[in-house]
Amino acid sequence: MTRSVIEEDLTIDGNVVSKDGDIDVKGKVTGDITSRSVDVHVSGKVQGAITADTVTIQGAHSGRIECSELSLEKNAEVKADVKAQTLSSEKGARLVGKVQITG
Repeated sequence: MTRSVIEEDLTIDGNVVSKDGDIDVKGKVTGDITSRSVDVHVSGKVQGAITADTVTIQGAHSGRIECSELSLEKNAEVKADVKAQTLSSEKGARLVGKVQITG
């Protein structure tokens, strides 16, 4: 299992795929992300779809999320349609969009 980090000074325009790995987003991604797990840190921004087993959002995301486990931490700002088996949210997290919990 590998962990790939998109650092704060890095912007990626395009899709990111890591089939069996983990992706930490501290910078900006404009495109879709597919991975085993995705962590969007406080400084991170994603515009596009996220598809993963586990997704943790601390920063900003707009697009679509499809996952097994979604965690929204207190600084999360999400504008997305969400399909997840489980959803946990800390006080202060913001989510705008259609939410479907399948668990």
